[in-house]
Amino acid sequence: MNITAIKKQVKNPDRYSIFIDSKYSFSLSSQALLETKLITGQELSSSEVKKYKEQASDDKIYNACLNYIARRMRSKYEIESYLRRKNASPTLLDNTLNKLSEKGIIDDKKFAQSYVNDRNLLKPTSTRKLILELRSKKIAEDIIHQAIDSNNLEQENLKRVVEQKRRQNKYQDNTKLMQYLARQGYNYGDIKDALADN
Repeated sequence: MNITAIKKQVKNPDRYSIFIDSKYSFSLSSQALLETKLITGQELSSSEVKKYKEQASDDKIYNACLNYIARRMRSKYEIESYLRRKNASPTLLDNTLNKLSEKGIIDDKKFAQSYVNDRNLLKPTSTRKLILELRSKKIAEDIIHQAIDSNNLEQENLKRVVEQKRRQNKYQDNTKLMQYLARQGYNYGDIKDALADN
């Protein structure tokens, strides 16, 4: 079996198609291609082709994972769940998580801090709800409390939410607004104070 061509893909210029005996066989990212040191004209055994096809599959999953992370920061649990949905083998899953941790891409402390900052900035909510959201992403309790404590903006967020909701007709009624705020996890005393000021 002979590598007859290695061509850059048009739709995905970071990937290269490998042709064996003039037929498409598999594709690799530019990084994986460099690591394998495959070249045109190289002879491969059937067992080597099988090994490279497995590597190509793993490489595709790893790069899909990087694209998933590029959209926004993710917790370790979210990345692990994503890899399981992609049917990553246990070995690939462990190797990918280790590689991403070593590169500092997986860091639940940074993730929790960023999540709390973004939530406070874009869609403020109660501390109680933030804690539940971070728990759902399997962030450790000590990391959650560290992120929450360094961004303790509960009162400020509550005032912002009240101001936003007051712009809507249905929340002109204090009872409806109080019920909404209670469902968001704010405590009754804080709600009463915020409504008295508004």
